[in-house]
Amino acid sequence: MAEAKAAVRLDTERLIPTYFRLSLPVVLSSIVTIVYNLADTYFIAQTGNALLIAGVSVCAPIFMILMAFGNTFGQGGSSLISRLLGQGDRDTAARVSAFAFWIAIIVGAVVGGLLLLLREPFLRLLGASPDTLPYAREYGTVMLLGGPLVVLNFIHMNFLRCEGMSGLSMAGTVLGSVVNVILDPLFIPVMGARGAAIATVAGYLCTDLFLLIIVLRKSRVLSVRFTLRIEGRLLKDMLLIGITAAITNIAASLCTILLNQKLLVYGDTRIAAMGIAHKVTMIVQMIIIGFSFGGVPLFGFLMGAGEKEKVRKLLRFALAFLCALTLALSLAVALAASPLLRLLTPDGELVSLGIPMLRWTVSGYVFGGMVMLLTCLCQAAGKAFPALVLSLSRQGVVFVAVLLIAAAVGGYTGVLASQLIADVLSALLALGILVKYFPKERA
Repeated sequence: MAEAKAAVRLDTERLIPTYFRLSLPVVLSSIVTIVYNLADTYFIAQTGNALLIAGVSVCAPIFMILMAFGNTFGQGGSSLISRLLGQGDRDTAARVSAFAFWIAIIVGAVVGGLLLLLREPFLRLLGASPDTLPYAREYGTVMLLGGPLVVLNFIHMNFLRCEGMSGLSMAGTVLGSVVNVILDPLFIPVMGARGAAIATVAGYLCTDLFLLIIVLRKSRVLSVRFTLRIEGRLLKDMLLIGITAAITNIAASLCTILLNQKLLVYGDTRIAAMGIAHKVTMIVQMIIIGFSFGGVPLFGFLMGAGEKEKVRKLLRFALAFLCALTLALSLAVALAASPLLRLLTPDGELVSLGIPMLRWTVSGYVFGGMVMLLTCLCQAAGKAFPALVLSLSRQGVVFVAVLLIAAAVGGYTGVLASQLIADVLSALLALGILVKYFPKERA
């Protein structure tokens, strides 16, 4: 009975407990994702092959691109469904969820197929050298074949939270990650990069099936009835918000590509070290993402119900809490840089190179957390333009401009410092958007 009520209405009288009830499962899912990524990197690093590590690392944008399309319909649909539930329109919410489910499968297949046709030049663009290209090809091919499963993963994972079922959404993520971690040590020693990718895709398959079963058995709103048609106004609303979320991932992919190209000048080893350092910094980043995106259904519900005073109260708390948490986590990771990196690789050179990379990256995460939270607020409110601007800042136009200038002026150190500078500038932009577009909600 409790779940039935959650499907109709979120508890907006107890804002802070509801925020944590929705966010904590997302954070726990993020922590599980971190454990999986660290385990994945650990088993790959144990091969002792730096070229294999670099080859897999340059394929990171493949996941980001697939994730971008997943978020187009997952986050765009989640924002729309949350507001529809706030308005009490469950029938329309069901049609939106069914459309997103089927279109995600189709788009995943199309994108994966197109990139497979362009595989060789695409992998070189990502930063694969002649030495790392064979490993990148093995890993990338399997990931692209699993494109529909990766894109679909972001649909019900986001939609179930709109009904208050964050715990079950988390359970699906946990299941997929556990499957992945179990398969990694079985597949990687035998099949190398291809084995790592197969384990990853198998994990996504298990998550997709689990979440589908939950939707069919427990959801009072979501539907998977086949349809590829919804009203133009709904599609526009979904895409305007969803595309801004997707642009964040696409921009991050392009920034990773550009960063790899800048690091390639200094050798494949530095790309491998950055790949490992980024896995460790995910400890902080994924928790920030969890507490930012976890509150989207509640923000969206409040916006749909016209509860502006409660939006202001929730935003004030979330901003203060997220900044304090991010500062503490960033400091802890920076101080423990060496032992954390050594957990993933026995290679002393990679650890030595990775320490400054890791510390420069996390030093600006408190500013990055502000940007993420305010981007989520814009998405939840259906404010597409400011969401787009923020999506193109920290991991987009601002980062690219800073990276190009910092690399030219500061060389290798400038490359490492570019994310910090971009985070600070993007946070200033986010605060300006908060004042302009949310004058009554600003903290």
